[in-house]
Amino acid sequence: MSSDDEDDRVYKALAHRKRRALLDCLKDAPQTTGALCERFPEMDRCTVMQHLKVLEEADLVIVRRAGRERWNHLNALPIKGIHDRWIGDYARYAVSLIDQLRRDLEPEAG
Repeated sequence: MSSDDEDDRVYKALAHRKRRALLDCLKDAPQTTGALCERFPEMDRCTVMQHLKVLEEADLVIVRRAGRERWNHLNALPIKGIHDRWIGDYARYAVSLIDQLRRDLEPEAG
């Protein structure tokens, strides 16, 4: 699979607010699917599972089974890849512009 296909899956997964909210729940620690269902009472278990499947296919969630429990772990590496490709360079450029503006506005020592 090409890198662009992988990026498309990540963007698709991140496009839905409920999936972003699920990822937010996994930032601090892995959670069981049951615990995630409890945190989103407005969605039935099947809907939560469908969202988790999209996240898993995008490699944003890694699933580990322990007995009857399904533990969902955040995998932030695909998000870091997006950051490195799209945000990092732009942020560095913006910071350099602000630094140049600061230097241009500072009174010259004299």
